[in-house]
Amino acid sequence: MNNITIGQYIPGESWLHKLDPRVKLLSLVILLVGTFIIPISSDMMPMIVMGSILIGVLILTASTGIPMKKVINGLRPIVFLLTFTFFIQLFYVRTGSLIASYEMYISLTSILGIILFIMFYNFTKRYVKTRILYFFFAAFMVFFIQAVLPYISLTSYTLNIYDEGLLRAGFIFVRITNVIIMTSLLTFTTMTTDLNYGIEALLKPLKAIKVPVDVIAMMLSLTLRYIPTLLGETEKIMKAQASRGVDFKESKFKDKVIQIISLLIPVFVISFKRAEDLGNAMEVRGYVIGAKRTKIDEYSIGFLDVATLLFAGLFLFGIIYMMVIL
Repeated sequence: MNNITIGQYIPGESWLHKLDPRVKLLSLVILLVGTFIIPISSDMMPMIVMGSILIGVLILTASTGIPMKKVINGLRPIVFLLTFTFFIQLFYVRTGSLIASYEMYISLTSILGIILFIMFYNFTKRYVKTRILYFFFAAFMVFFIQAVLPYISLTSYTLNIYDEGLLRAGFIFVRITNVIIMTSLLTFTTMTTDLNYGIEALLKPLKAIKVPVDVIAMMLSLTLRYIPTLLGETEKIMKAQASRGVDFKESKFKDKVIQIISLLIPVFVISFKRAEDLGNAMEVRGYVIGAKRTKIDEYSIGFLDVATLLFAGLFLFGIIYMMVIL
């Protein structure tokens, strides 16, 4: 549970921490739009641009003083999606030049080798610190075992890798990584109260068409705020059940289903209790839905905020220029 970084705020004094939350939100939207409109093509230019964005995002992360381990842990929930997407693009894109061809064997020996390796992986992964890289290595080994163990062959197939498939796989992998890191930096460097203010300010024009902007902003900020809290409560319940002999890792599938149900019930009870306590606290403090509210801190746009917006705008303009002109 400690490896899940969604909604966590890391206090700091970096320039990104000091940015106006409205500027951070708007800049993030601009950067995400620019990242997603970069087209996938057989040309190397989009991949070079996407790789340059990744380098820029890593430099941005280093400038904030946020531990890189925290950022990498933010990728853990989607590591399976990244791996699955990478191999699907790599193996099923049949356009471009053929760069490698391998004869893969589904045999008694390869099946046995894969089973033994999976058992070895499950036993050793708890001792490996960089589990994301270890998972990628495990996925590679599944195919490697099929290639080197042809004995007592049941059937075989040819695995062809094309340059465009490799290019597309790497492009999508880097794009998803960029998006996750950029959105993680927002929650790492912005408190939920500031996020609430930023969302409400950016959506303020929608009030003209009777959209309850303040309510939507409050809901989003409370959701982000209570994700780490509920994860912490879940971890406490898991430890309490483990002290009573429940093993969430080594149990059979049927036992795991029962254990998950026994875990979800107290989590839901705690969630409803916290929601009720929060509602009572907000009511005691005079919170009225739809009423005009004052703020302790009033933000003002400074030079650094303007420079950040200009950089985000130039980034989007450069991407559009690359698509239209080049």
